[in-house]
Amino acid sequence: MNTHATDVILHAFDWPYEMVEQRAEQIHQAGYKYVLVSPPMKSLKRETGTQWWQRYQPQDYRVIDNQLGNTETFKSMLEALSSFGVGVYADVVFNHMANESSLRSDLVYPNASDLLAYQKQFEYYQKQRLFGDLSQPLFDHENFVEAFGIEDWEDRWQVQNGRITGGPSDPGLPTLRVCDHVVEQQQAYLKALKALGVKGFRIDAAKHMTLEHLKRVWSEEICQGIHIFGEIITSGGATQPEYELFLQPYLAETRLGAYDFPLFQTLYDALQGEGSLKALVDPYCFGQALSESRAITFTITHDIPNNDVFANLVMSETQEWLGYCYLLGRDGGVPLIYTDLDTSGITNQNKQPRWRDAWKDKKLLAAIEFHNRMHGSAMKIVEASDDLLVFSRGNEGMVIINKSKRSQTVEFKANCEWVDLLTNTNLLPSKGQCLTVVDPNTAMMLVSG
Repeated sequence: MNTHATDVILHAFDWPYEMVEQRAEQIHQAGYKYVLVSPPMKSLKRETGTQWWQRYQPQDYRVIDNQLGNTETFKSMLEALSSFGVGVYADVVFNHMANESSLRSDLVYPNASDLLAYQKQFEYYQKQRLFGDLSQPLFDHENFVEAFGIEDWEDRWQVQNGRITGGPSDPGLPTLRVCDHVVEQQQAYLKALKALGVKGFRIDAAKHMTLEHLKRVWSEEICQGIHIFGEIITSGGATQPEYELFLQPYLAETRLGAYDFPLFQTLYDALQGEGSLKALVDPYCFGQALSESRAITFTITHDIPNNDVFANLVMSETQEWLGYCYLLGRDGGVPLIYTDLDTSGITNQNKQPRWRDAWKDKKLLAAIEFHNRMHGSAMKIVEASDDLLVFSRGNEGMVIINKSKRSQTVEFKANCEWVDLLTNTNLLPSKGQCLTVVDPNTAMMLVSG
């Protein structure tokens, strides 16, 4: 499987495909190598718009037709990005189908009115078709497990067979059964997206899928030449119940990548006032990070600001920035940079939507440049305390993170001039040493001149 080295992925969360296309050159110039887009399939769309979570309730895999665009705009976006050497990851939702219980009592997908629309607008839907016969349903009741809501989130069988619901009165999302027909349709969908030029996949709700399901769908043929990672949300690393129940078996029995929630929790804790940056010296050694070849690293995912249950994991702007300096400065993992169009309503210190322009922030672009320049250079810890972390990247790079409320002085061996990419300031050596003062709650990402 191609792991795409450690190329930075832009998570263009809930961006319309046309917007991604319009920004293709800017995305390339910013240093991103890939863009993760919201699920390219049929989901609910209305003239008045729909909520972001509707994108995660599939109605049909055989056509792309949702609030963000259709197969034609998706293909056009792929071509535009490809012309700048930028690849696309597609978000895929294979655990469940849409909750349409308010409209009907059956489990035929797509529903009768959608199937009728396929016939009435035959020409349009044929243009959007990825595979299959649109005159027939994709799934029926035989393709779903018996309906019950998940109650115990530390019961693996319940989590992987029950429905994700919004509470006792919500019938929830119909969970697909692992059977030949479901696997065949999901594989046909993946093959169709690969044929269009998709280079990677994010598996939504992978924690809710059985290992049998994951292993059957993601065969060697499907995985050939692409990078795949699963979303398995845990509250930390080894010894945490969710890690032992869901993430550890997934890592042991598949070759797929995963969100590095253990490292996220380690980073989150370390950046708090009472936390220690010493925890970031070698978190993998203590079971608090995934192996470098499997990890998708992040400071925020789309679930964190958009779901109340994770709202406490939103870092302060300063902490998030220092977190990015660590993730883009270190060696290993594939960094995922989050941006959205203000789905959460959370604002930054300038009272603007917090993540809307995050993807093109000048400091972040400088950190991505550091990451891209340092690829393949060994990482070595120079100094670590509760509030200060200094590490080198070969002989060409140096990262200094100061999370304390006071300035810190750092001295290191140097025989040439260094430049801080974040501020464009130069450091000149004296008698084989470089001395610099790092302001409170800031970082430096230095490259040798």
